[in-house]
Amino acid sequence: MENKFMWMILGMGIVTYIPRMMPFVLFGGKELPPFVQGVLKNVPYATLGALIFPGILLIKEGDFSFGLIGAAAAFLLAFLGANVIVVVIGAISVLSLYSWIW
Repeated sequence: MENKFMWMILGMGIVTYIPRMMPFVLFGGKELPPFVQGVLKNVPYATLGALIFPGILLIKEGDFSFGLIGAAAAFLLAFLGANVIVVVIGAISVLSLYSWIW
């Protein structure tokens, strides 16, 4: 049984390593066009938005405003230049106050 898990872990490692290694092998020493560089720089933001947006709408069943209020608080704090920890704690505080009042 342990041998099966070792092969599974080794296989997962190889499957994870290959897509990370391929750009270095294929594009090593080459400059990508500016458009491609711009797209690749924005991928983390797009992925983060795709992961967070459904959570905003579905955080509390039957109450869309709960998630929207938390998102608005976080967006406002981030827009004002607050640190990430302050943004998270601020959004949690606003939602805690909202839960306590309503």
